[in-house]
Amino acid sequence: MLIGVPKEIKDQEYRVGLTPASTRELISRGHTIMVQSRAGAEIGLADEAYVAAGATMCENAGEIYSRADMIIKVKEPQAAERAMLRPGQILYAFLHLAPDPDQAAALVKSGAVCIAYETITGPGGTLPLLAPMSEVAGRMSIQAAAANLEKSKGGMGLLLSGVPGVAPAHVVVIGAGVVGSHALQVAVGMGARVTILDRNVDRLRQLDMIFGNRITTLYSNIHSIEESVLAADVVIGAVLVPGATAPRLVTRAMVAKMRAGAVVVDVAVDQGGCFETSHATTHTEPTYIVGGVIHYCVANMPGAVARTSTFALNNATIGPAISLADKGWKRALAEDEHLRSGLNVCAGHVTYEAVARAHGYAYAPADLMLT
Repeated sequence: MLIGVPKEIKDQEYRVGLTPASTRELISRGHTIMVQSRAGAEIGLADEAYVAAGATMCENAGEIYSRADMIIKVKEPQAAERAMLRPGQILYAFLHLAPDPDQAAALVKSGAVCIAYETITGPGGTLPLLAPMSEVAGRMSIQAAAANLEKSKGGMGLLLSGVPGVAPAHVVVIGAGVVGSHALQVAVGMGARVTILDRNVDRLRQLDMIFGNRITTLYSNIHSIEESVLAADVVIGAVLVPGATAPRLVTRAMVAKMRAGAVVVDVAVDQGGCFETSHATTHTEPTYIVGGVIHYCVANMPGAVARTSTFALNNATIGPAISLADKGWKRALAEDEHLRSGLNVCAGHVTYEAVARAHGYAYAPADLMLT
């Protein structure tokens, strides 16, 4: 199979779909890899490393899209990239279609086979391709919050850890999944006072066993969310419904009552966000203020630590990539129900129910696409 790796063009996005090591792995199995020049240069993955792995370099993304059987990238295709997709071509990337009607429409129109990293499942309902980026984003969320609490950034002038004789900041984490638990770990490590909310009592019990009286665990409902948010200096939004638009758990009215100079970090913003006041931002302009509250809502947070993120992501994505390349998408999906759950759009049909529901498309189960 001819596999293409274009350079990412989203604002401040320096991750790359394949590392040289992943490239070598696919080439060793008889596949051909085309990589756009300087696709990984910003994170120390020089063109020479790809050539040494056996890849062919090309200057023009258009050549990659016109020739490749499968496109492997990181972020959802931007408008110019979507226009280059063609029927039957495999797109393997993060898509986050539920809050993005324009992208969904373009992918349906393209006729491509679009497989989303974020909906590929694992045993026990896990999301193994999303997990490494959730780990990165969860840890980064506390870094971002700590920086934006500084007065020079518009915050209230708090040191997250406090100092002897001065109380630390109060961090509230909504959601105890991968993002939330990693945010919790860093916040506790930095000395913050932490409250974490979730509806999974077993998960709260696990965190209580690990962190004990260093944290407060609360069952998540409207009342506990409101009380916690109003008492917080930092709120981390870490709620995920796989493939679907994130629930808006923090209302505009709650934000209006928060402390001036408080910080919210909406890690769920790439799925629409879990604050009513959220809208996606970029690393170039990462924050905005609503009612005196700083909002950090960067939709590709892991892109700020692109080298770490690229290697972590490749560790998770290379296995399914090999399966798709070796077997072709129909056989690979037919033989693997977890990979099949990654199929979001195929040959003009929406094959992921949450995406179809979000945008009013007829839902075509993935199984139907395999016959």
